[in-house]
Amino acid sequence: MIRRMKLMILTIAGSIGLFAVNAYSQNNFYAGKTVTLVATTAPGGTGDLRVKAMLPFLKKHIPGNPTVVIQYMDGGGGRKGANHMYSSVAPDGLTIGAASGAIIGLAVMREKGISYDIDKFIYLGTPESENHYVIYTRKELGLDNSKKLAAKSGIRIGAQTVGHVSYVAGRLFAYFLNFKDPKFIAGYTSREADVALVNGELDARANNATSVLRRNPDWFDKGVMNFHAIMEVPVGDKHPRLGHLPEIGTFAKTETEKKLITLWRAFRGVGSPYILPPGTPKDRVAILEEAMRKTFKDPEFAPYFKKIVADDASPLGPAELRKVIAEIPRDAETIDMLQKFAGPGPLPPR
Repeated sequence: MIRRMKLMILTIAGSIGLFAVNAYSQNNFYAGKTVTLVATTAPGGTGDLRVKAMLPFLKKHIPGNPTVVIQYMDGGGGRKGANHMYSSVAPDGLTIGAASGAIIGLAVMREKGISYDIDKFIYLGTPESENHYVIYTRKELGLDNSKKLAAKSGIRIGAQTVGHVSYVAGRLFAYFLNFKDPKFIAGYTSREADVALVNGELDARANNATSVLRRNPDWFDKGVMNFHAIMEVPVGDKHPRLGHLPEIGTFAKTETEKKLITLWRAFRGVGSPYILPPGTPKDRVAILEEAMRKTFKDPEFAPYFKKIVADDASPLGPAELRKVIAEIPRDAETIDMLQKFAGPGPLPPR
């Protein structure tokens, strides 16, 4: 009996020791390693600043305090980076996608060039889920009310690429504000579009409200541009400085148009998702999920994010983000209509 008890004690002690070793090795997996954030955006814009605002906190809260670096992989409205994360990245927990929310909408709309499955990505969370888009024109055009705006023919609206968030937003604004024969000109970086607008090469642009107010505050403060309408995500979330603008949903006339805006809002509500490729080991997923939760709860995070991005953080954790993506409407008719706004063809008749 005594020998059996000794054997049992030794077995339990060995199991505890093995568990401790495994836990120690898991928590120290990242020590001395480099974690790469694949940013599906170009450097210099608001999307880039959101990633940079996350970087020091991920380094702080991932056990082992690894080096964290950014790899930019802009292209195709986020498609290039998302495809890379899905098919080319080793699922070892050392590469994290810092994606734009556009990758979700592009996949749901079955756009060309998509080789990833949004339902198989592993979602770690997003630092922001509330946002505002605005449409504005050069003051020199004199389009200071909705009637003048609708009467002006051939307004040139600039954007980055066909399918980019700003491109689609610009087309939605043009449609709902009844622009007359608008021209959509893609191929600019965000800063190039700013310059083209000032130089008169473009007439209008749809942009994230935070971006325009941070980079070009005079455009609103001194009336350099005329601001016409806003898109609230979620609806009812009033922008502190642009909340007086009419909300795009107020221009919807039919149930189909209302569904269209609802779907687009859902796409924007995913924010800037952080993703891992399918097959990432569960223990490393758990480590990174906890690091993300600790980042969002860190008392220094919100003020630092606001300082860098010039907008408030509105984070969603792993479970909340997965729920938002799972509940995105996927009805074929509305998706087919939104595809027309995301593509290069003419806007549908109204």
